[in-house]
Amino acid sequence: MVYMSSLALSVLLSLVSAVAYAAGAIVQERVATTGDGSSLAPLRNRVWWAAVALNGGGAVLHVVALAYGPLSLVQPLGALTIVFALPMAALFVRRRAGATAWRGAIMATVGLAGLLALTGNAESHSLNGSDQLMVAGVTLGAIALLALVSTGVRRPVVRSVVLAGAAGIAFGIASVFVKTVAVGWASGAVAAQLPALLAIAGFAAAGLLLSQAAYRGAGLTAPLATVTVVNPVIAAIVGITMFGEQFRHGTAGTVLASACAVVAAGGLILLTSERLGAEQRAARAAGTALPAAPAVGAAAKEATAVGTKAPGEDAGAGASAGAEVFAEPVPEASATARPLPVLMPLDRLGRVEFGPGPSSYDSAERRGRPAAGPAASEDADGPPGGVQTLTPPALR
Repeated sequence: MVYMSSLALSVLLSLVSAVAYAAGAIVQERVATTGDGSSLAPLRNRVWWAAVALNGGGAVLHVVALAYGPLSLVQPLGALTIVFALPMAALFVRRRAGATAWRGAIMATVGLAGLLALTGNAESHSLNGSDQLMVAGVTLGAIALLALVSTGVRRPVVRSVVLAGAAGIAFGIASVFVKTVAVGWASGAVAAQLPALLAIAGFAAAGLLLSQAAYRGAGLTAPLATVTVVNPVIAAIVGITMFGEQFRHGTAGTVLASACAVVAAGGLILLTSERLGAEQRAARAAGTALPAAPAVGAAAKEATAVGTKAPGEDAGAGASAGAEVFAEPVPEASATARPLPVLMPLDRLGRVEFGPGPSSYDSAERRGRPAAGPAASEDADGPPGGVQTLTPPALR
C-alpha cells in the first residue's frame, strides 16, 4: 500500500482549501448580485450559508495543511484562490474574465506567493492581555474608519475595494488571535484564552459580513483579490512588529519581499481598473440610447381634421376642438413643409351684416352734438339703426 508523503498531502490540502475559498467567494458574489441590498439579507439566504460552510471548510483544510507541511509552502499555495476563482466563475456562473483581469489575478497571486514565501519562521509568540486589548482596539478603529469611508464613495468598485480591505484586516487579525490561542493551548493555559476566542469569533463574523458587502455591485475578482492579499499581509505586519518575525535572507529578502508587495499591489490595481473600465463602457452604452421622438404629426392631423369638418356638422364643436388643438404650438415636422392655414369655405360664409360703423359719427357727435356734412344727410335717408348687407360675388 502506497502512502502519501506529508509534503504531498499538505500540497493537496492547500489546493483543495484554495478551491473551497474560491467556491465560497463565487457563491457570496452571486448572493450579493441577486439580493435586495440589505446588510442582513444574506443571513436569511440558505445559499449564503453554503458559502459560509465552504469558507469554514477551506480554513480547516488550511490549518490541517499547516500541520503536515511547512509554512513557507502552504501559505503561498493559499494565494491560488484568485487564479482558481476565474475559471470556476466562467464554468459555473458563465462569467468570463477579460485579459486585464487575468493579468491582475496572476500578478496578485505571484506577488502574494513570493511575499509569503519570504516570510521567515520564528518562535511561537502570543499576545498578552494588554497587547490583545491594544490590537483589538486599533483593529476595530481601522475597520470602523474604512466602513465610514465606504459610505461616502460613489463608485461601486472603489467602495467594494475599501470594504474588502476592511474584511482582510478583520481576517488577518483573527489569524493573529488564532495563533495566540494555539500557543496558549500548547502551554496548558486554556481558560485564559476566552477573550481571544471571543475576539476570533467577532473578527471572523465582521470579516465575513464585510466581504459579503464588498461583492455587491463590484464583481468577483477585485474584492476577492483584495481580501486574499490584505489578510496575510496584515498578519505578517503584526508578526514583524509585535512578534519579532523577519523576512528570510536578510536585507536581500526584505528587498525582494518589498518587490513582491509592489507586484501584488499592481495586480490589485489592474483588477480594479478592469472593473472600472467595464462600468464606464456600460455607462457610455446607456448614454447613447436616445429618447423616443414625440409624434409631431398627430397634432397636425387632428388640426386638419377639425378645419375640414363637413358643412352640416356643428361649428361650435369644431371651434372648441380647434381651440384645444391650437392652444399649444404644434412643432413643425420639417423646416420647409409648413402646414397650410385652415380656410373657411365660402358656402359657410353666408351673408355678412355690417352695423353702423364708427364713420357715421364724428367727434362732435360722440360728445352729444349733431354731426354736420354728407355723412349726416346719408343717415337721414335711411331708417335709424339700419343694417347694410353684403353678399359675396360667388353667391349672387
